[in-house]
Amino acid sequence: MIQLTKGTNAPLQATQVTVTVDVNANADLSALLLAAGGKVRSESDFVFYNAPQGPGVQCKSPSGSTGWQVVVDLDAVPADVEIVRLVTSIDDDGLTFGQAGQPVARVSDQSGTPLVEFTMTDLSSETIVMPLELYRRQGAWKVRAVGQGYAGGLVALLGDHGIDASDDPAPAAPAAAASPVPPPPPAAPSQTSTPAPPPPAPTYGQAATPPSSPVPPPPPAAPQASTPPPPAPAAPSGGGVNLTKGRPVSLTKGQTVNLVKDGGTKLTMVRMGLGWDAVKKGGFFGSREVDVDLDASAVLFAGTQVADLAFYNNLTTKDGSIQHMGDNRTGEGEGDDEVVAVDLTRVPVHVDTVIFIVTSYQGQTFEQIQNAFCRLVDHQDGELARYTLAGGMPFTGMVMAKLTRDGGTWQFTAIGDGIQAKTPLDALPQLERYVGKR
Repeated sequence: MIQLTKGTNAPLQATQVTVTVDVNANADLSALLLAAGGKVRSESDFVFYNAPQGPGVQCKSPSGSTGWQVVVDLDAVPADVEIVRLVTSIDDDGLTFGQAGQPVARVSDQSGTPLVEFTMTDLSSETIVMPLELYRRQGAWKVRAVGQGYAGGLVALLGDHGIDASDDPAPAAPAAAASPVPPPPPAAPSQTSTPAPPPPAPTYGQAATPPSSPVPPPPPAAPQASTPPPPAPAAPSGGGVNLTKGRPVSLTKGQTVNLVKDGGTKLTMVRMGLGWDAVKKGGFFGSREVDVDLDASAVLFAGTQVADLAFYNNLTTKDGSIQHMGDNRTGEGEGDDEVVAVDLTRVPVHVDTVIFIVTSYQGQTFEQIQNAFCRLVDHQDGELARYTLAGGMPFTGMVMAKLTRDGGTWQFTAIGDGIQAKTPLDALPQLERYVGKR
Protein backbone atom coordinates (compact mmCIF):
# COMPACT_ATOMS: atom_id res chain seq x y z
CA MET A 1 0.00 0.00 0.00
CA ILE A 2 1.26 3.46 -0.92
CA GLN A 3 1.35 6.12 1.79
CA LEU A 4 0.65 9.56 0.32
CA THR A 5 1.44 12.96 1.77
CA LYS A 6 -0.32 16.17 0.92
CA GLY A 7 0.17 17.15 -2.74
CA THR A 8 1.69 13.82 -3.83
CA ASN A 9 0.16 11.35 -6.27
CA ALA A 10 0.30 7.69 -7.30
CA PRO A 11 -0.93 5.59 -10.25
CA LEU A 12 -4.07 3.52 -9.82
CA GLN A 13 -3.58 -0.14 -10.65
CA ALA A 14 -7.30 -1.03 -10.66
CA THR A 15 -10.23 -0.01 -12.84
CA GLN A 16 -12.83 -0.17 -10.07
CA VAL A 17 -11.90 1.45 -6.79
CA THR A 18 -13.62 2.30 -3.51
CA VAL A 19 -12.82 5.44 -1.53
CA THR A 20 -13.44 5.66 2.22
CA VAL A 21 -12.55 8.28 4.82
CA ASP A 22 -12.22 7.34 8.50
CA VAL A 23 -13.32 10.21 10.76
CA ASN A 24 -13.98 10.17 14.52
CA ALA A 25 -17.32 11.89 13.94
CA ASN A 26 -20.51 11.59 11.91
CA ALA A 27 -19.31 12.47 8.42
CA ASP A 28 -20.60 11.75 4.93
CA LEU A 29 -18.74 11.31 1.64
CA SER A 30 -19.59 12.60 -1.84
CA ALA A 31 -17.95 13.19 -5.22
CA LEU A 32 -17.75 15.90 -7.88
CA LEU A 33 -17.20 14.93 -11.53
CA LEU A 34 -15.19 17.75 -13.11
CA ALA A 35 -14.58 18.52 -16.76
CA ALA A 36 -11.81 20.71 -18.19
CA GLY A 37 -11.37 23.87 -16.14
CA GLY A 38 -12.36 22.20 -12.87
CA LYS A 39 -16.13 22.68 -13.25
CA VAL A 40 -19.02 20.24 -13.30
CA ARG A 41 -20.84 19.71 -16.60
CA SER A 42 -24.20 19.98 -14.83
CA GLU A 43 -25.58 19.71 -11.31
CA SER A 44 -26.01 15.95 -11.82
CA ASP A 45 -22.21 15.66 -11.61
CA PHE A 46 -22.52 16.12 -7.84
CA VAL A 47 -22.97 12.59 -6.46
CA PHE A 48 -24.07 12.54 -2.82
CA TYR A 49 -26.55 10.92 -0.43
CA ASN A 50 -29.61 12.52 -2.08
CA ALA A 51 -28.38 11.76 -5.61
CA PRO A 52 -26.22 8.65 -5.10
CA GLN A 53 -25.86 7.56 -8.73
CA GLY A 54 -23.67 9.28 -11.31
CA PRO A 55 -21.91 8.20 -14.50
CA GLY A 56 -19.34 5.68 -13.30
CA VAL A 57 -19.66 6.88 -9.70
CA GLN A 58 -21.85 5.60 -6.85
CA CYS A 59 -22.24 6.95 -3.32
CA LYS A 60 -23.04 4.20 -0.78
CA SER A 61 -24.49 4.90 2.65
CA PRO A 62 -23.03 3.27 5.78
CA SER A 63 -23.80 -0.39 6.44
CA GLY A 64 -22.84 -2.21 9.62
CA SER A 65 -19.32 -1.20 10.60
CA THR A 66 -18.61 0.30 7.15
CA GLY A 67 -18.93 4.06 6.77
CA TRP A 68 -19.76 6.07 3.67
CA GLN A 69 -18.17 4.81 0.44
CA VAL A 70 -17.74 6.21 -3.05
CA VAL A 71 -17.28 3.48 -5.65
CA VAL A 72 -15.76 4.56 -8.97
CA ASP A 73 -15.74 2.47 -12.13
CA LEU A 74 -12.96 4.30 -13.94
CA ASP A 75 -13.79 2.70 -17.30
CA ALA A 76 -17.36 4.01 -17.06
CA VAL A 77 -16.46 7.62 -16.20
CA PRO A 78 -17.34 9.79 -19.25
CA ALA A 79 -14.42 10.78 -21.46
CA ASP A 80 -14.97 14.52 -20.87
CA VAL A 81 -14.65 14.09 -17.09
CA GLU A 82 -11.03 14.70 -16.11
CA ILE A 83 -11.27 14.63 -12.31
CA VAL A 84 -13.37 12.81 -9.72
CA ARG A 85 -12.92 14.92 -6.60
CA LEU A 86 -13.92 13.45 -3.23
CA VAL A 87 -15.56 15.55 -0.53
CA THR A 88 -16.19 14.67 3.12
CA SER A 89 -18.16 16.80 5.57
CA ILE A 90 -18.95 16.56 9.28
CA ASP A 91 -22.62 16.22 10.31
CA ASP A 92 -22.14 16.94 14.04
CA ASP A 93 -23.20 20.51 14.81
CA GLY A 94 -20.32 22.63 16.01
CA LEU A 95 -17.66 19.94 15.52
CA THR A 96 -14.70 20.62 13.21
CA PHE A 97 -12.04 18.41 11.67
CA GLY A 98 -9.51 20.01 13.97
CA GLN A 99 -11.46 18.65 16.94
CA ALA A 100 -12.28 15.25 15.40
CA GLY A 101 -8.67 14.18 14.94
CA GLN A 102 -6.78 13.23 11.80
CA PRO A 103 -9.03 11.80 9.05
CA VAL A 104 -7.57 8.93 7.03
CA ALA A 105 -8.57 8.47 3.38
CA ARG A 106 -8.10 5.13 1.61
CA VAL A 107 -8.48 3.84 -1.92
CA SER A 108 -9.08 0.07 -2.28
CA ASP A 109 -9.53 -2.22 -5.25
CA GLN A 110 -12.60 -4.33 -5.99
CA SER A 111 -11.48 -7.09 -3.62
CA GLY A 112 -11.04 -4.64 -0.76
CA THR A 113 -7.24 -4.58 -0.87
CA PRO A 114 -5.98 -1.09 0.10
CA LEU A 115 -4.00 0.60 -2.68
CA VAL A 116 -3.40 4.08 -1.24
CA GLU A 117 -3.67 5.69 2.18
CA PHE A 118 -3.51 9.39 3.09
CA THR A 119 -3.58 10.78 6.63
CA MET A 120 -4.68 14.41 6.65
CA THR A 121 -3.06 16.91 9.00
CA ASP A 122 -3.10 20.68 9.65
CA LEU A 123 -6.91 20.82 9.74
CA SER A 124 -8.51 23.23 12.22
CA SER A 125 -11.84 25.03 11.75
CA GLU A 126 -12.94 23.16 8.62
CA THR A 127 -16.18 21.17 8.56
CA ILE A 128 -15.73 20.10 4.93
CA VAL A 129 -12.57 18.77 3.29
CA MET A 130 -11.46 17.49 -0.11
CA PRO A 131 -9.33 14.47 0.86
CA LEU A 132 -8.45 12.96 -2.54
CA GLU A 133 -9.02 13.33 -6.25
CA LEU A 134 -8.80 10.75 -9.04
CA TYR A 135 -7.62 12.26 -12.31
CA ARG A 136 -6.64 11.31 -15.84
CA ARG A 137 -3.10 11.76 -17.03
CA GLN A 138 -2.03 10.60 -20.51
CA GLY A 139 -4.82 8.02 -20.72
CA ALA A 140 -4.24 6.55 -17.25
CA TRP A 141 -5.84 7.27 -13.90
CA LYS A 142 -3.93 8.54 -10.88
CA VAL A 143 -4.84 9.57 -7.35
CA ARG A 144 -3.67 12.77 -5.66
CA ALA A 145 -3.71 13.60 -1.95
CA VAL A 146 -5.41 16.99 -1.58
CA GLY A 147 -6.37 17.47 2.08
CA GLN A 148 -7.74 20.96 1.46
CA GLY A 149 -10.53 22.31 3.66
CA TYR A 150 -13.32 24.77 2.96
CA ALA A 151 -14.11 26.93 5.96
CA GLY A 152 -17.09 28.36 4.05
CA GLY A 153 -18.84 24.99 3.95
CA LEU A 154 -20.62 23.04 1.26
CA VAL A 155 -22.27 25.98 -0.52
CA ALA A 156 -18.89 27.64 -0.96
CA LEU A 157 -17.30 24.47 -2.30
CA LEU A 158 -20.11 23.75 -4.75
CA GLY A 159 -20.01 27.32 -6.04
CA ASP A 160 -16.29 27.05 -6.66
CA HIS A 161 -16.97 24.00 -8.85
CA GLY A 162 -19.81 25.49 -10.90
CA ILE A 163 -22.92 24.65 -8.84
CA ASP A 164 -24.68 27.81 -7.68
CA ALA A 165 -26.33 26.29 -4.63
CA SER A 166 -26.69 29.65 -2.89
CA ASP A 167 -28.74 31.24 -5.68
CA ASP A 168 -31.24 28.49 -6.55
CA PRO A 169 -34.71 30.12 -6.69
CA ALA A 170 -37.20 28.74 -4.21
CA PRO A 171 -40.49 27.27 -5.47
CA ALA A 172 -43.40 29.71 -5.66
CA ALA A 173 -45.68 29.78 -2.62
CA PRO A 174 -49.22 28.88 -3.82
CA ALA A 175 -50.97 30.58 -0.90
CA ALA A 176 -49.16 33.86 -1.46
CA ALA A 177 -49.77 33.70 -5.20
CA ALA A 178 -53.53 33.16 -4.73
CA SER A 179 -53.97 36.13 -2.42
CA PRO A 180 -55.07 39.29 -4.21
CA VAL A 181 -52.47 42.02 -4.14
CA PRO A 182 -53.76 45.57 -4.53
CA PRO A 183 -52.12 47.56 -7.31
CA PRO A 184 -49.47 49.97 -6.03
CA PRO A 185 -50.04 53.72 -6.07
CA PRO A 186 -48.61 55.28 -9.24
CA ALA A 187 -46.28 57.54 -7.29
CA ALA A 188 -44.46 54.83 -5.36
CA PRO A 189 -44.55 51.48 -7.19
CA SER A 190 -41.19 50.38 -5.89
CA GLN A 191 -42.29 50.59 -2.25
CA THR A 192 -45.58 48.65 -2.42
CA SER A 193 -45.07 46.03 -5.12
CA THR A 194 -42.98 43.58 -3.11
CA PRO A 195 -44.78 40.21 -2.83
CA ALA A 196 -44.77 38.06 0.28
CA PRO A 197 -41.35 36.42 0.80
CA PRO A 198 -41.03 32.90 -0.68
CA PRO A 199 -40.38 29.85 1.52
CA PRO A 200 -36.74 28.77 1.95
CA ALA A 201 -35.20 26.47 -0.66
CA PRO A 202 -35.43 22.78 0.32
CA THR A 203 -31.73 22.05 0.03
CA TYR A 204 -28.43 23.92 0.10
CA GLY A 205 -29.44 27.01 -1.84
CA GLN A 206 -31.16 30.20 -0.76
CA ALA A 207 -34.06 31.97 -2.45
CA ALA A 208 -32.65 34.45 -4.93
CA THR A 209 -35.75 35.54 -6.91
CA PRO A 210 -39.24 36.00 -5.42
CA PRO A 211 -42.16 34.31 -7.17
CA SER A 212 -44.17 36.34 -9.65
CA SER A 213 -47.28 38.12 -8.37
CA PRO A 214 -50.22 39.78 -10.12
CA VAL A 215 -49.04 43.35 -9.67
CA PRO A 216 -48.94 45.80 -12.57
CA PRO A 217 -45.62 46.54 -14.25
CA PRO A 218 -43.62 49.58 -13.12
CA PRO A 219 -43.82 52.81 -15.13
CA PRO A 220 -41.57 53.06 -18.21
CA ALA A 221 -38.81 54.92 -16.41
CA ALA A 222 -38.32 52.20 -13.77
CA PRO A 223 -36.55 49.57 -15.98
CA GLN A 224 -33.56 51.89 -16.29
CA ALA A 225 -32.85 51.35 -12.61
CA SER A 226 -32.60 47.58 -13.13
CA THR A 227 -30.10 47.73 -15.96
CA PRO A 228 -27.14 45.53 -14.99
CA PRO A 229 -23.91 47.38 -14.26
CA PRO A 230 -21.20 47.44 -16.93
CA PRO A 231 -18.25 45.03 -16.65
CA ALA A 232 -15.74 45.95 -13.99
CA PRO A 233 -12.93 48.10 -15.40
CA ALA A 234 -9.32 47.15 -15.01
CA ALA A 235 -7.74 48.65 -11.95
CA PRO A 236 -6.04 51.97 -12.60
CA SER A 237 -2.27 51.80 -12.45
CA GLY A 238 -0.98 52.66 -9.01
CA GLY A 239 -4.41 52.40 -7.36
CA GLY A 240 -6.85 49.71 -6.42
CA VAL A 241 -10.48 48.80 -7.03
CA ASN A 242 -12.78 46.58 -5.04
CA LEU A 243 -13.91 43.26 -6.47
CA THR A 244 -17.42 42.43 -7.63
CA LYS A 245 -18.98 38.96 -7.79
CA GLY A 246 -19.30 37.71 -11.36
CA ARG A 247 -17.17 40.53 -12.80
CA PRO A 248 -13.50 39.41 -12.75
CA VAL A 249 -10.89 42.08 -13.35
CA SER A 250 -8.43 41.63 -16.21
CA LEU A 251 -5.18 43.16 -15.01
CA THR A 252 -2.23 44.56 -16.89
CA LYS A 253 1.28 44.92 -15.58
CA GLY A 254 1.51 47.03 -12.43
CA GLN A 255 -2.24 47.21 -11.78
CA THR A 256 -3.75 46.54 -8.38
CA VAL A 257 -7.04 45.39 -6.87
CA ASN A 258 -8.13 45.52 -3.25
CA LEU A 259 -9.15 42.17 -1.77
CA VAL A 260 -12.49 43.62 -0.72
CA LYS A 261 -15.85 42.62 -2.21
CA ASP A 262 -19.15 44.45 -2.51
CA GLY A 263 -20.31 45.91 0.77
CA GLY A 264 -16.78 46.13 2.15
CA THR A 265 -16.43 42.40 2.89
CA LYS A 266 -12.78 41.43 3.11
CA LEU A 267 -11.60 38.25 1.44
CA THR A 268 -10.28 35.60 3.79
CA MET A 269 -9.52 32.46 1.71
CA VAL A 270 -8.08 32.85 -1.79
CA ARG A 271 -6.25 30.64 -4.25
CA MET A 272 -3.53 31.73 -6.64
CA GLY A 273 -3.78 29.63 -9.78
CA LEU A 274 -0.82 29.63 -12.17
CA GLY A 275 -0.80 28.07 -15.60
CA TRP A 276 1.22 27.78 -18.79
CA ASP A 277 1.53 25.79 -22.01
CA ALA A 278 4.64 24.55 -23.76
CA VAL A 279 5.25 25.95 -27.24
CA LYS A 280 4.36 23.38 -29.90
CA LYS A 281 7.16 22.44 -32.26
CA GLY A 282 6.78 20.91 -35.71
CA GLY A 283 8.69 17.84 -36.82
CA PHE A 284 8.78 14.92 -39.23
CA PHE A 285 6.29 13.00 -37.09
CA GLY A 286 4.00 15.99 -36.62
CA SER A 287 3.80 18.70 -34.02
CA ARG A 288 4.69 17.95 -30.43
CA GLU A 289 5.01 19.73 -27.14
CA VAL A 290 8.22 19.79 -25.16
CA ASP A 291 7.52 19.24 -21.47
CA VAL A 292 8.41 22.32 -19.43
CA ASP A 293 8.87 21.86 -15.69
CA LEU A 294 7.86 25.16 -14.13
CA ASP A 295 7.47 25.54 -10.38
CA ALA A 296 5.19 28.01 -8.63
CA SER A 297 6.24 29.33 -5.24
CA ALA A 298 5.02 31.81 -2.63
CA VAL A 299 7.60 33.81 -0.69
CA LEU A 300 6.56 35.55 2.55
CA PHE A 301 8.34 38.76 3.57
CA ALA A 302 8.41 40.59 6.88
CA GLY A 303 9.71 43.96 5.80
CA THR A 304 12.67 43.10 3.58
CA GLN A 305 13.42 39.79 5.30
CA VAL A 306 12.23 36.42 3.97
CA ALA A 307 9.95 34.93 6.63
CA ASP A 308 8.88 31.66 4.99
CA LEU A 309 8.49 29.88 1.65
CA ALA A 310 5.92 27.50 0.15
CA PHE A 311 7.13 25.49 -2.87
CA TYR A 312 7.45 21.92 -4.16
CA ASN A 313 9.83 20.83 -1.35
CA ASN A 314 7.92 22.67 1.40
CA LEU A 315 4.22 22.52 0.57
CA THR A 316 2.95 24.32 3.70
CA THR A 317 4.35 27.30 5.59
CA LYS A 318 5.16 26.83 9.26
CA ASP A 319 2.05 28.74 10.35
CA GLY A 320 -0.20 26.84 7.90
CA SER A 321 -1.48 30.01 6.23
CA ILE A 322 -0.20 29.10 2.74
CA GLN A 323 -0.40 25.69 1.10
CA HIS A 324 1.11 24.63 -2.21
CA MET A 325 -1.22 22.07 -3.81
CA GLY A 326 1.42 19.99 -5.61
CA ASP A 327 3.97 19.98 -8.40
CA ASN A 328 3.06 19.82 -12.10
CA ARG A 329 6.10 18.90 -14.19
CA THR A 330 4.72 19.35 -17.70
CA GLY A 331 2.10 22.12 -17.83
CA GLU A 332 -0.21 19.59 -19.48
CA GLY A 333 -3.97 20.11 -19.45
CA GLU A 334 -6.37 23.02 -19.29
CA GLY A 335 -6.79 25.38 -16.38
CA ASP A 336 -4.40 25.94 -13.49
CA ASP A 337 -1.18 23.93 -13.55
CA GLU A 338 -0.24 24.73 -9.97
CA VAL A 339 -2.31 26.24 -7.19
CA VAL A 340 -1.27 28.01 -3.99
CA ALA A 341 -4.00 28.41 -1.34
CA VAL A 342 -3.78 31.39 1.01
CA ASP A 343 -5.70 31.83 4.26
CA LEU A 344 -5.33 35.57 4.75
CA THR A 345 -6.64 35.34 8.32
CA ARG A 346 -3.71 33.10 9.32
CA VAL A 347 -0.86 35.03 7.70
CA PRO A 348 1.31 36.16 10.66
CA VAL A 349 0.94 39.82 11.57
CA HIS A 350 4.61 40.53 10.89
CA VAL A 351 4.30 39.32 7.28
CA ASP A 352 3.28 42.19 5.02
CA THR A 353 4.09 40.88 1.52
CA VAL A 354 3.59 37.55 -0.27
CA ILE A 355 5.29 37.31 -3.68
CA PHE A 356 4.30 34.63 -6.22
CA ILE A 357 7.01 33.47 -8.60
CA VAL A 358 7.44 30.81 -11.29
CA THR A 359 10.84 29.25 -12.01
CA SER A 360 12.05 26.88 -14.72
CA TYR A 361 13.75 23.94 -13.05
CA GLN A 362 15.41 22.65 -16.25
CA GLY A 363 16.53 26.12 -17.35
CA GLN A 364 14.10 26.54 -20.26
CA THR A 365 13.21 30.17 -20.81
CA PHE A 366 9.79 31.72 -21.12
CA GLU A 367 10.45 32.00 -24.85
CA GLN A 368 9.51 28.28 -24.92
CA ILE A 369 6.32 28.88 -22.94
CA GLN A 370 3.02 30.37 -24.02
CA ASN A 371 -0.25 31.36 -22.34
CA ALA A 372 1.39 31.92 -18.96
CA PHE A 373 -1.07 33.44 -16.49
CA CYS A 374 -1.89 33.86 -12.84
CA ARG A 375 -5.38 34.30 -11.46
CA LEU A 376 -6.86 35.06 -8.08
CA VAL A 377 -9.78 32.81 -7.10
CA ASP A 378 -12.13 33.22 -4.14
CA HIS A 379 -13.52 29.99 -2.66
CA GLN A 380 -17.04 31.47 -2.81
CA ASP A 381 -17.18 33.73 -5.88
CA GLY A 382 -14.77 32.01 -8.28
CA GLU A 383 -12.26 33.95 -10.37
CA LEU A 384 -11.78 37.54 -9.21
CA ALA A 385 -8.76 38.75 -11.17
CA ARG A 386 -6.48 37.42 -13.90
CA TYR A 387 -3.14 38.54 -15.31
CA THR A 388 -1.85 37.04 -18.56
CA LEU A 389 1.71 37.49 -19.80
CA ALA A 390 2.05 38.64 -23.39
CA GLY A 391 4.91 37.16 -25.42
CA GLY A 392 7.87 35.04 -24.39
CA MET A 393 10.90 36.46 -22.60
CA PRO A 394 14.49 35.20 -22.31
CA PHE A 395 14.26 34.53 -18.56
CA THR A 396 14.17 31.31 -16.55
CA GLY A 397 12.01 32.84 -13.85
CA MET A 398 9.08 35.20 -13.54
CA VAL A 399 7.79 37.36 -10.71
CA MET A 400 4.08 36.99 -11.42
CA ALA A 401 2.25 38.95 -8.71
CA LYS A 402 2.18 39.83 -5.05
CA LEU A 403 -0.17 40.30 -2.11
CA THR A 404 0.52 43.34 0.05
CA ARG A 405 -0.98 44.10 3.46
CA ASP A 406 -2.21 47.70 3.65
CA GLY A 407 -3.46 48.27 7.18
CA GLY A 408 -6.25 45.77 7.65
CA THR A 409 -6.73 45.13 3.91
CA TRP A 410 -4.80 43.07 1.37
CA GLN A 411 -4.06 44.19 -2.17
CA PHE A 412 -3.19 42.07 -5.21
CA THR A 413 -0.76 43.50 -7.79
CA ALA A 414 0.23 42.09 -11.18
CA ILE A 415 4.00 42.27 -11.80
CA GLY A 416 5.19 40.12 -14.72
CA ASP A 417 8.94 40.80 -14.45
CA GLY A 418 11.54 38.32 -15.66
CA ILE A 419 14.39 37.05 -13.48
CA GLN A 420 17.14 34.46 -13.90
CA ALA A 421 16.31 31.66 -11.48
CA LYS A 422 15.87 27.91 -11.83
CA THR A 423 14.64 27.39 -8.26
CA PRO A 424 12.83 29.61 -5.77
CA LEU A 425 16.00 29.76 -3.67
CA ASP A 426 17.82 31.24 -6.67
CA ALA A 427 15.11 33.90 -6.87
CA LEU A 428 15.21 35.11 -3.26
CA PRO A 429 18.03 37.67 -3.65
CA GLN A 430 16.17 39.25 -6.59
CA LEU A 431 12.85 39.80 -4.80
CA GLU A 432 13.69 42.48 -2.26
CA ARG A 433 13.00 45.27 -4.75
CA TYR A 434 9.33 44.20 -4.95
CA VAL A 435 8.76 44.45 -1.21
CA GLY A 436 6.78 47.40 0.06
CA LYS A 437 5.88 48.82 -3.35
CA ARG A 438 2.26 49.76 -3.98
